[in-house]
Amino acid sequence: MALPASVRSAKVEAAEALLAARPAPSGEGKWAREARAAAAERLRAMGAPVRRDEYWKYTDPANLTVLPAPAAATFHDPDDTPPFDAADGLKLVFVDGTYRPDLSDDLAMENVEIMPLTEAMAADIHWAKDLYGVLEARGQYVDRPLAALNTAVAAEGFAIRVTGAAPRPIHFRYWHEAEDSDAVLHHVVRVEAGASATILENGPAAARFNKQIEIDVADGGSLNHIRAQGRDHERRAFSAMFTRLGQESAYKSFTLTVNGRLTRNEQIVEFTGDDALAHVAGACIGDGDFHHDDTVFITHDAERCESRQVYKKVLRGSAKGVFQGKILVKEGAQKTD
Repeated sequence: MALPASVRSAKVEAAEALLAARPAPSGEGKWAREARAAAAERLRAMGAPVRRDEYWKYTDPANLTVLPAPAAATFHDPDDTPPFDAADGLKLVFVDGTYRPDLSDDLAMENVEIMPLTEAMAADIHWAKDLYGVLEARGQYVDRPLAALNTAVAAEGFAIRVTGAAPRPIHFRYWHEAEDSDAVLHHVVRVEAGASATILENGPAAARFNKQIEIDVADGGSLNHIRAQGRDHERRAFSAMFTRLGQESAYKSFTLTVNGRLTRNEQIVEFTGDDALAHVAGACIGDGDFHHDDTVFITHDAERCESRQVYKKVLRGSAKGVFQGKILVKEGAQKTD
């Protein structure tokens, strides 16, 4: 059912306001500028999300689009040990959405190329050209305006290329320090044929957080992704993960969420090679003014592929949980499991 003209006009105006509030970075290569411009046009065509949109009817996106971002008090416990800190991972630290090399490890690691997104986007020729905004655009068979916004404006993130077996996990650590922070991050990850890696993520990141990861796993490659979201209760977050899988590849992702006033996690997975596997899972624990939304769309476009979705929510009081899971099996995707 088409939206009334007045609602449509308001959605377009809100999209323009979001784009104007965060101008695209300067000094980037031609391909990067074109990718951002295309994403901005996608956002304008869709408009900012509203509750009357089909994919947002169970979750009010207003706090993810209002300007300025709602403030969120920070959470600090001196006895609290952040998840994964004991793991021997290569740590990449962001404070309120800004990469902090002084708090991070050296970027050198065997079989892994790691580059700040700013450097990758400034290059005239870079492998990220084939990923940045490409998988997000492929996933727009359902309107995902906050993902298009991310592609259009994100200035921070990393480009990661895995060429063999990564000897250590890659650990993204997100710190929230400013109560009015409004962070937008974008990572691109390419796992080459036969290569493997593990990505860890934890931390509240900002008062409001829009994060996107585009992942391409080539033939025979594998990627494990483990994420812990928390612990600031007043934070609000949107995340989207777009994953493309080649032949005999594997992708496994698990997210644990504790606290947070509003969290929307989207997983978009596309099988393009035969005999591939994808397991996506999550769990959340919430009480009171807690709203958690897991939205998943998996497309089987190859033969003999296996996908699993397992999501658990433990809720108390007025806490709310949403799960939207869809699977599309295309013609010719024989023996799909």
